Amino acid sequence: MATAVLAGAAGLAVLQAGPGITGLGPVRKLLFPRLAGQGDPGHVALTFDDGPDPESTPEFTRLLAEHGVRATFFLLGSMVERAPGLAAEIAAAGHEIGVHGFDHRYLPARPPGAVRSDLRRATDTISRATGARPRLFRPPYGVLSGPALLAARELELTPVLWGAWGREWTPAATPESVFATLAGDLDGGVTVLLHDSGCTSPPGSWQAGLGALPLLLAECGRRGLRVGPVGEHGLLAPAAPPGRAS
Repeated sequence: MATAVLAGAAGLAVLQAGPGITGLGPVRKLLFPRLAGQGDPGHVALTFDDGPDPESTPEFTRLLAEHGVRATFFLLGSMVERAPGLAAEIAAAGHEIGVHGFDHRYLPARPPGAVRSDLRRATDTISRATGARPRLFRPPYGVLSGPALLAARELELTPVLWGAWGREWTPAATPESVFATLAGDLDGGVTVLLHDSGCTSPPGSWQAGLGALPLLLAECGRRGLRVGPVGEHGLLAPAAPPGRAS
């Protein structure tokens, strides 16, 4: 009896936290390339997490507009609640919108009901603010759980992580150090992660990311790589026509 109970508990633990192994970059790149955001080899998917932030997000969207580039913004529902107009502006500018959860909390440590409620609340909040239902999901810290995958499927959200990131939160990060970190994994087909908000990072983090962005775009141009949102990266199935089931 005790053995069966222990086995059942172990099984539940694997279901809860097992998908978190994809949070390890080398593992997901090797075994789960689509989850790692590996797509069109002539394209780089540019993504931002943690916004919308009135202090910093407009700086990123302004720079992107200057370069004629669109990106994917994974928004936090709690931030959208504080700045719904800014979320609407991001979408109106032609950027793709994804869900980053409502609160920036580690999902494997949360019970299934809380995870489901978090994702649904975030999706509904973002949909109301932007006028469009998101199709993408990226978990906080890039760590999935079994309940998060089930909730994402229920909400018709496709999980996408990344293959290159800037690590802007590193102590004393600069635009040059962020770009150097990105460049180490930059290649055709990669999904890049930066942050358009410092709400979960040390002071100065978003400024380092913003300064690295022109360097990244210039390097992609030098290599002949197109830069755009995840939707142009070949990872999503075509959206169902209006009025038809997907």
